[in-house]
Amino acid sequence: MSPTTEQVDLALLREWGLPDAAGDKKSRGQVVVVGGSTRSPGAVLLSGEATLRVGAGRVGLAVPSDIAPYLGPAMPEAGIYLLPPGSAPLDDALHSALESADAVLLGPGFDDPDATRAALLAVADAGIGRLVLDAFALGILGSVDRGILPAELLLNANEEEAALLLERDLGDDRAADIAEIARRYEAVVHCYGTVAHPDGRTWQAEPGSSGLGTAGSGDVLSGAITGFAALGMERERAAVWGGWTHARAGDRLTERVGIGFLARDVLPELTAVVRES
Repeated sequence: MSPTTEQVDLALLREWGLPDAAGDKKSRGQVVVVGGSTRSPGAVLLSGEATLRVGAGRVGLAVPSDIAPYLGPAMPEAGIYLLPPGSAPLDDALHSALESADAVLLGPGFDDPDATRAALLAVADAGIGRLVLDAFALGILGSVDRGILPAELLLNANEEEAALLLERDLGDDRAADIAEIARRYEAVVHCYGTVAHPDGRTWQAEPGSSGLGTAGSGDVLSGAITGFAALGMERERAAVWGGWTHARAGDRLTERVGIGFLARDVLPELTAVVRES
């Protein structure tokens, strides 16, 4: 492990602190989650709810038109926006939501590389300030000009996605490998409890119980990171807090019910972890 890696524990997080939770829903951070497909319509729901569970004030879901009618009833707390087909321009409602968002998450539920690339290009063109990429968005990132993306970029990668970004398998020194990805993409990177900043700083937290290895868990994680980013944290702290909160939520469930819980079971535990931290 890199000698500059800082271990993450509760004492460090309490030293960093959390943003003031006072104020209305607008002052607590606005998020737009961009993703979804007919095969995976629930991913954006998991991510969107996670942003609220860690303290963000408002969330919008930008999804393909064929699944949009079903998501409003499934998550009445969210605003629903329509993604245009192909390379068509964004409508005014979605463009305005992206412009005013404190953080945008793109990737959950996408299953087509061309559609993912078109969405990423359209979102980047909307002038957003802080972007989190996850899932399919990481698979097409290498084909996108880094210069069109916002400076405040975060990547939430699993081990397979990290290897894809690195263009080789991860080695024994995980922190060094994740730091290499961070430098290459000028982004803060989270991977399995490891967080790296482009300037070389790295952090390592316990990744959480094996029960988190369940469908949709990564969508909850990316939503937690994005929620903290929307609250105004420095992006590396948002990644550390998001990873820590997700991992400890999984630990709480494992201790209480054992292995076999669902990703949506993790959501209310996020709030409890934040409260106890």
